[in-house]
Amino acid sequence: MEAVIYQWVQCPYCGESIELQVDVSAGEQAYVEDCSVCCRPIEVRVAAHGGGWVVEARRDDE
Repeated sequence: MEAVIYQWVQCPYCGESIELQVDVSAGEQAYVEDCSVCCRPIEVRVAAHGGGWVVEARRDDE
């Protein structure tokens, strides 16, 4: 199983597509990462789904 995946998400603040490097060896998780374009905090949620991973990006204030 891969320990790191690369996932494109859309920043919920500026709308730009950014690529996240996600370490899935820790399993399901939630953490905050700054957008590489606008530098605002994005809440990243990682969940196992159907043998793969789902990565969601949300505003930190939602």
